Amino acid sequence: MGEFTLDLNEDQKQVRDWLHGFAADVIRPAAAEWDEREETPWPIIQEAAKLGIYSLDFYAQQFFDPTGLGIPMAMEELFWGDAGIALSIVGTGLAAVGVLANGTEEQIGTWVPQMYGDATDVKVAAFCSSEPDAGSDVASMRTRAVYDEAKDEWVLNGTKTWATNGGIANVHVVVAVVDAELGSKGHASFIVPPNTPGLSQGQKFQKHGIRASHTAEVVLEDVRVPGSCLLGGKDKLDERLARAREKARTGGERVKNAAMATFEASRPAVGAMAVGTARAAYEVALDYAKTRVQFGRPIIENQGVAFQLADMATRIDAARLLVWRASWMATAGKPFTNAEGSMSKLYASEVAKSVTAQAIQILGGNGYTREYPVERMHRDAAIYTIFEGTSEIQRMVISRALAR
Repeated sequence: MGEFTLDLNEDQKQVRDWLHGFAADVIRPAAAEWDEREETPWPIIQEAAKLGIYSLDFYAQQFFDPTGLGIPMAMEELFWGDAGIALSIVGTGLAAVGVLANGTEEQIGTWVPQMYGDATDVKVAAFCSSEPDAGSDVASMRTRAVYDEAKDEWVLNGTKTWATNGGIANVHVVVAVVDAELGSKGHASFIVPPNTPGLSQGQKFQKHGIRASHTAEVVLEDVRVPGSCLLGGKDKLDERLARAREKARTGGERVKNAAMATFEASRPAVGAMAVGTARAAYEVALDYAKTRVQFGRPIIENQGVAFQLADMATRIDAARLLVWRASWMATAGKPFTNAEGSMSKLYASEVAKSVTAQAIQILGGNGYTREYPVERMHRDAAIYTIFEGTSEIQRMVISRALAR
């Protein structure tokens, strides 16, 4: 593992430029249409699959980049194109990370390829953790998984909500309670294979932003999955639960739960998505300020506008630095002793909200119309401070880390 560096190597620059080209030529021209349609942009996911962007190989290459910068760099470029379409392209990745974080080699090899399909028959996957009464409060989860020893099957019952690709996915990864007394430590993750009876899509949400990404409830009614679909396997689960029970008795250290392992790995990546959206809005505002003439000169010559742009550029760079640091630390195996992963997600998501709002202000009345993309970027940016842990939850995680 090398030292922390801000210099991308030649391979990384090539990937960045390739992704930027795809975002500029394929994603951007389609962004307004799919935002209006509020549907999964299958043709664009297929195009991404043909080029190798929507594939396990591509994500694995970025995920295992020894500098840690592969994933944040990729996310920034795709979300610079459009957040809704980009999320429909990368949404499967959260389910894949859930399997990579908790699954066995065999489970990874079996299920992750089925999450993506191939260029001729594209598939998506869904990670199902949140519930109507358990969003940030994962300990209140009600979805239950009960082991049927006679058949070596797990029976799942409950309702999940806010699931990206929920109901339209080929493979669903579902977090469920296996031991209610242990709170969030009594959770496990399960694969629900394609066409499993009892799994259905509930309400599909009509959203303020990221409209091209499908978000829905997933209803589980006596869903039976083979024992081999418990991520990590039964022995590992039994061992983990026994350890958690022992710790609960003795008041020992925190034991990681399945959902948190996924979110911890993905927070800097969400920060990078926010950086991409912020950068996109900033670039539109900068270009507009240079070309929009009022009182005989471009508005960027007015200090009130110029200083706003200076602040926007500075905050975007600061957010990217936090994201890159956290991504490097995760790859280098350095512990987030001050919750650096949460810091990166918190700051970048807040920057995306404020920068997109400032971009609307700089464009004035034009910024408020759908003729310009900044109003869509502003609507999209609102999600970053909410999903994968709200800003309030990130602050709680950070403050607890500081108090230790």
